[in-house]
Amino acid sequence: MILQTTPPTADAVAPGALIPLPALRDNYIWLAAGSSQAVVVDPGEARPVLDFLERHPFQLAAILLTHHHADHVGGVLELVQATGARVYGPATEQLPHCDVLLRENDSVVFEDPALALRVLDVPGHTAGHIAYAGELAGQPLLFCGDTLFSAGCGRLFEGTPRQMHDSLAKFSGLPPETLVCCAHEYTLSNLAWAASVDPGNQTLKEWKNRASELRKHGIPTLPTQLALEYGINPFLRLGDPQVMQAAQQWAQRSLSNSVDIFAALREWKNAA
Repeated sequence: MILQTTPPTADAVAPGALIPLPALRDNYIWLAAGSSQAVVVDPGEARPVLDFLERHPFQLAAILLTHHHADHVGGVLELVQATGARVYGPATEQLPHCDVLLRENDSVVFEDPALALRVLDVPGHTAGHIAYAGELAGQPLLFCGDTLFSAGCGRLFEGTPRQMHDSLAKFSGLPPETLVCCAHEYTLSNLAWAASVDPGNQTLKEWKNRASELRKHGIPTLPTQLALEYGINPFLRLGDPQVMQAAQQWAQRSLSNSVDIFAALREWKNAA
């Protein structure tokens, strides 16, 4: 698998390339390229995908959706009309169009690109949110929508703290080298907050400096890697003594379990 974070040229898109297409204000539409076909995830608008297809000889084979929010599905109808792509999405959410309804443990497999994914139910951000975990050309990756961000997680618009807590826990069984393909460029603001939770975390400081340099040059900070997130993301480190103490100090009360710690951190992040 080739990670391509700069705008692709006509000659630069190899089979197995993973490309974040910037969209709207801070979204990424993830595109997995094969030899002649491509798959996209969460097209909040159609134009970035159509522009890519106009510049490169790819057919859009499929569209994968994680949840119903407009900034993830806004381009679906236009893309279907323009390309005839097949749409896959969560079974319990209201989507503008969906050909294949998915639930936990369903599989989504393509030969071109070489993409094999398993569906995870991850309610929290929305009630029916799903994620796709698997491999692109042998590289483990996770299309997580708005469930997990670098140094953060999604807001709880429809779910409960326990639901999101349990959803994030499902990622713990994935390989540490898994590329986490988040849907928003929220990294710098998340890192600023995470540094207030865990100011002594050297790995966090180093990633904050690196991410700042990337953004200074217009380069995405994503995908992140699951191993990195377990070292710097407070929402994945609920048992860490520093994170626990910081959450209790912010909440000004004793927090008896990991769900309560998660809920306090989420409230803290909402207020940041």
